[in-house]
Amino acid sequence: MKRVMVGALIVAVLAFAAWRAWMPERSPAPAPAGPDTTATGLKAARLFFAAPEGDSLVSESRDLPEAGTLHDRVATLIAELGRGPRGAAVATLPSGTSMVHVFLDDRGLMTLDLSRAFVTGLHGGSNAEYFAIASLVRTLSANIPEVKRVLIVSGGEPIATLGGHLPLDQPLDVQDWP
Repeated sequence: MKRVMVGALIVAVLAFAAWRAWMPERSPAPAPAGPDTTATGLKAARLFFAAPEGDSLVSESRDLPEAGTLHDRVATLIAELGRGPRGAAVATLPSGTSMVHVFLDDRGLMTLDLSRAFVTGLHGGSNAEYFAIASLVRTLSANIPEVKRVLIVSGGEPIATLGGHLPLDQPLDVQDWP
């Protein structure tokens, strides 16, 4: 009986060894690679802020991560405008302004949906209103050449005006904001 058991065990071990020899070896699945931050490209962007004298816009160049989608590109531009200038220029967007959604149609009309902070956070008069709108329109048109007109909405709703001085219920032609 003992010999039969030993023989069966030997046959089983040999059968297992033969089976392993014929089966291709499976290597473990490679661990998913994290994002390669060294390969992330940078792209120069032009941002527009109010001049320290408060009489015009000035541009500031920044190297920003290259974003693939329109949503990511516009969100990055709005976030950088919100961070403010690095030099002597003056920030233009109300604090807390962020992009909620963006859509660009085939005729160049960009509908830009901004957070409620854009509407409720404006402090100042007609100059503050002008520079907030002008910096947005100029920054978008300088960095996204397909943009011909910009319609600004907030929370998915049209904005009649930001501070009572400039009408925003119609798209803004980028050529009118030199």
